[in-house]
Amino acid sequence: MSYIGLWQYKDKVHMNLFKTFTLKWWQAVLFKWGMLALGIAIGTYWYGFFGSYLPILIIVALLSLAYVTYVWWKQ
Repeated sequence: MSYIGLWQYKDKVHMNLFKTFTLKWWQAVLFKWGMLALGIAIGTYWYGFFGSYLPILIIVALLSLAYVTYVWWKQ
């Protein structure tokens, strides 16, 4: 990489956060258990903040899970 200024490089390496990838079943299970544990921890720790938004959060969760289930079913 060639340096052109303060923290700027001519040939930047960009990380693609939205690239497609495949997980094995046990990796997906680990990811889901981790997300479940994180959700429980956040909900327990910040209950006072998220408690008033509980109906909205449940609706968002149901809609997103229904969409993912629909896509999975159609494949």
